[in-house]
Amino acid sequence: MTVKEVMTELESYGEPNIKKILMKHGVKEPLFGVKVEKLKIIEKKVKKDYQLAKDLYATGNADAMYLAGLIADDAKMTKEDLQTWVKGATSDNICGYTVPWVAAGSRFGFELAMEWIGSDVENIAVAGWNTFGGLVSLKPDSELDIPAYKKLITQVVKNIHSAKNRERYAMNSFIICVGTYVASLTDEAKKAAEKIGKVSVEMNGTACKVPDAGPYIDKAISKGQHGKKKKVLKC
Repeated sequence: MTVKEVMTELESYGEPNIKKILMKHGVKEPLFGVKVEKLKIIEKKVKKDYQLAKDLYATGNADAMYLAGLIADDAKMTKEDLQTWVKGATSDNICGYTVPWVAAGSRFGFELAMEWIGSDVENIAVAGWNTFGGLVSLKPDSELDIPAYKKLITQVVKNIHSAKNRERYAMNSFIICVGTYVASLTDEAKKAAEKIGKVSVEMNGTACKVPDAGPYIDKAISKGQHGKKKKVLKC
């Protein structure tokens, strides 16, 4: 499919009420308001397409950018591609999901996440912490730098309450991911959650809530998810 064909199909799927909901959740204009299930229809037709993904992302349309993440060939993404994507990730769903998913599946996830979490730009920092969450959820423990993740846990405890709004949510999610998917760090993650306590994040009047990391980890363990890695991140 061409970019024009995809954009035409995306526009046909747009729904004003979905657009309104997405914007309430931090998705920025331009967008048509397309449900993820509709994006999946196009994903099934395209499968993976490195160049089409880049071209769709470059449109700046939030629906197209999300779709770009679904069809991206993560292994082909260059460091420059990912830096371009994170700079353009102004919508909460793009910096929170799309870019971290693709970065975690690339060769540069850890390196770029280390850079991004140091950014003063909130969306970039969010992408960094969520990339780390994706990495621990996806990669075997043998491929993870465990000492580095221990330091990151300490960094979250120290800085989470002074971090920017959505960054606090991403840091809290990172603690949950480490505690759930890296068995050797579960105790440290739970201790960190106790030290952190309640995390306050402004949710723009939506019903979304910040998960309490400690109980959330315990719940995941009780469901048999402890240490079991995800096969895919994208959804």
